[in-house]
Amino acid sequence: MQITVFGATGKVGSRVVAEAQDRGHDVIAVARDPFSRNELPEGIDLHRGDVSSVEDVVSLTEGRDAVVNATRSTSSTDAVHNTRALLKGVALTGTRLLTVGGAASLVVPGTSGQTVLDDARYLSPSARHIGEVSLVQHRAHIEDQTVNWAYLSPPANLFPGSRTGSYRLGTNELLVDAEGRSQISMEDLAVVLLDEAEHPRHHRTQFTAAY
Repeated sequence: MQITVFGATGKVGSRVVAEAQDRGHDVIAVARDPFSRNELPEGIDLHRGDVSSVEDVVSLTEGRDAVVNATRSTSSTDAVHNTRALLKGVALTGTRLLTVGGAASLVVPGTSGQTVLDDARYLSPSARHIGEVSLVQHRAHIEDQTVNWAYLSPPANLFPGSRTGSYRLGTNELLVDAEGRSQISMEDLAVVLLDEAEHPRHHRTQFTAAY
């Protein structure tokens, strides 16, 4: 497959690039700063590009099979602008979009509809502003009527770790284990994304994954 990854030098993005490379896919890695490779694997060419630019999105996704958005916005205003620009660009190229979002909008099981955003067990009050940004990002996807997108919400705890290749899938409800933990490694989140890219199961909807 031909896959474009925005936010390729970030913690999640670099792992998505590595997973795609290991599977033999043709990867275009994109970052705003082409000189900041961070954890990007060897042998990957890094392209300059920004999801806030429709022109960049079009030029970097034309003819590709899928595009992964692993970028992070710092404010709700930026989240709306960046997401709308990305969606507009992808709509012009007809490329499938997989976005790594946030957990804020996931419903906490056993709470009669309370979301992660309002549950201090899974999102501390000091990080609430981050959850609010991801919530706005998710809503911008829902409002779109043109793109074949899928919005991956990670569990409450997303951490650098090891690749096991094992995970459970869910929809819009937070996945927790028997001890109440909701977690997955960044490496296995990349596995989830590439499995979805290769075998699409979610179309214009939110999904999640955890151990």
